[in-house]
Amino acid sequence: MDMQLTVKTAVVTGASRGIGLATVSSLIGEGMRVVAAARTITPELKETGAVPVSVDLSTPDGPGRLIEQAVAELGGLDVLVNNVGGGDSSEGQAAGFLSLTDQQWTEMVELNFLAAVRASRAALPHLVESRGAIVTVSSNGARIPQSGPIAYTSAKAALTAFGKALAEEFGPQGVRVNTVSPGPVRTAMWEGPDSYGAELASSMGLSQGDLLATLPAGAGMLTGRFVEPEEVATLITYLASPLAASVTGADYLVDAGAVKTV
Repeated sequence: MDMQLTVKTAVVTGASRGIGLATVSSLIGEGMRVVAAARTITPELKETGAVPVSVDLSTPDGPGRLIEQAVAELGGLDVLVNNVGGGDSSEGQAAGFLSLTDQQWTEMVELNFLAAVRASRAALPHLVESRGAIVTVSSNGARIPQSGPIAYTSAKAALTAFGKALAEEFGPQGVRVNTVSPGPVRTAMWEGPDSYGAELASSMGLSQGDLLATLPAGAGMLTGRFVEPEEVATLITYLASPLAASVTGADYLVDAGAVKTV
């Protein structure tokens, strides 16, 4: 299907791996020109043909500098994909609320919430001009916060609410804003050797391999497997496209039915 995105422009944050990398590849496959932002530029990201920008998006000025550089490079902006985030560092995330310090809360909120706030603030004047779109990657943990580390799911809940509020304010100005909320995705957050998945497995007395094999069914995922990054990227691409012209203010679950409420 032609998504009608040829020669349009996009910024994707958190683009070096996982959902971000898959989204960059998907958008470029639709003919878009993409600036791809990540703290570390990986060989895989370079191979996509995107314009890579190394930036720490958890800093107060990082997102603004990224958007400024992207607009200069691309000559404008049609789509912002707020994908950067993470709960993939162990650092006691599986030990519960009382184990988390103020510094850990601050770091989680800076990366998972404020990075999107700052990038959106910098991008919106350009997106109003182009009548563009924002797609933000949240988590189904925003709706079922007991399913993940508390600081991470709290930040994601704020992110989902933020997307709804932006859609309400900027919809009349021609900007569509939607959120995609995956369940467990086959990424470094679960599979990395020093990841949240590794720590969670250890806290449960399991090997990481055993946790990964049993988690989808235990989380109520009806497919019995992790979500693949490319599956999320396909939905992001659709929501970025003119084919979704009447879709705004929505939060799409990509969690194999893990969230049971209506």
